[in-house]
Amino acid sequence: MALAPVEVVSQQRLVLGDASRLNAVPVFSHWVARSETEDEIIARLRNELKQAQANKRPVCVSAARHSMGGQSLPRNGSAITLDIDRAEIDRAAQTVRVHAGTRWFEVIAHLDKAGFSPAVMQSNSDFGVASTFSVNAHGWPAPYGPFGSTVKSLQMMLADGTIVTCSRAENSELFSLAMGGYGLLGIILDIEIDIVDNVLLTARHEIMPAEAFAERFSQVVRENSTLRMIYGRMNVARASLMREALLIGFHPAPTPAKGLPVAQRTNPLSGVSRQIYRAQIGSEAAKAARWLAETGMASHGPTMIATRNTLMNQPVSNLAGKDRRRTDILHEYFLAPERLNEFIRGCRIIIPKARAEFLNVTLRYVRRDEASVLSYAATDRIAAVMSFSQEISQQGEADMIRLSEALMDLAASLDGSFYLPYRLHARQDQFERVYPKAQHFAERKRSHDPSLLFRNGLWDTYFSR
Repeated sequence: MALAPVEVVSQQRLVLGDASRLNAVPVFSHWVARSETEDEIIARLRNELKQAQANKRPVCVSAARHSMGGQSLPRNGSAITLDIDRAEIDRAAQTVRVHAGTRWFEVIAHLDKAGFSPAVMQSNSDFGVASTFSVNAHGWPAPYGPFGSTVKSLQMMLADGTIVTCSRAENSELFSLAMGGYGLLGIILDIEIDIVDNVLLTARHEIMPAEAFAERFSQVVRENSTLRMIYGRMNVARASLMREALLIGFHPAPTPAKGLPVAQRTNPLSGVSRQIYRAQIGSEAAKAARWLAETGMASHGPTMIATRNTLMNQPVSNLAGKDRRRTDILHEYFLAPERLNEFIRGCRIIIPKARAEFLNVTLRYVRRDEASVLSYAATDRIAAVMSFSQEISQQGEADMIRLSEALMDLAASLDGSFYLPYRLHARQDQFERVYPKAQHFAERKRSHDPSLLFRNGLWDTYFSR
């Protein structure tokens, strides 16, 4: 994944891109808010909305632009980037209110000093907090649902410049629409989220046949009261594709007498880990060696890892590639635990046919989400987060489309779903099957934003008909 969005100025116009490096989108303007006061930001935002309305230009607000299909890009419109570090901790309520553009590593820096940690966040710390809400991302803390389940309230600027407070009790419809609504309802200004105690964690590893993973994973989440975080992995070498699984659960360890160490963003093994990860491209031997190294840790018993904050504070750059001829593309599928084995068997048939290099699959727990209109977890799910390395070429893109459609069909046939922040390769029928409330979402968006001021690649692809 790219470390930063692409911005190119030509003699004709400004062109922005996102993490895929496959979306070059011309925009009318791009404003980055960094050092302005809150009053200055609000005044500027209202002016941007007024000017865009008058000239019938779309508006899209984002933070790090790590989406992969133009979800953070307004074609020929006004692009706004929020990059503001502000946080206010409420110890009694165990919440923190942060500016929409605050990055997760900044949130962790504030909370770490106070002994707290985000209840749920994405698996890397580069992203903006409001962006996480807008895609309703999930992480690997357990036993939680998506990030939106831990959001108490937010302030949002609507298309007419009005600022409203949204929560489960106040403007609840807007709250549910905006949760996983990809910024299509308004501009989130700040957001209040749950926090928990920061603790030192020990990892416990278990190796098992892939078909045993779903049952064991669900059992650990359901029955182990000390569990704080959990994820799984499967081998990706073609000869033994997704035949063996590794479960890693994290449990509290005694706090050192001198207190918890400060949260880190890197560790001594980051460079080595990246080299091993990147070596998998074009090398089945490297994939097998990586799996041998990962499973080898399981034989050493419980291992001391780090604080909860350090585990969640890792940047995307830890595994980023440097070959500009290729790009990393994520897929994500959500299956009920009892259907995961069928999905695995389908993947063994589908994935080896692709040219794209299959680099990783991480398995996470996601509690059901009944709040978001565009929910991807109608029941408790296991998320399969897949990383592929794709050639940046027409052939590479055609191959990725075929692979995506096949995996989406597989997930849908098992009453599963797929995630929308990545490449917009789903057919319209696939999208509508997996997101049955999509039409309702579009109707309510048009009611709250009748001039369709807030638009992006996701809206243009699936909702603009």
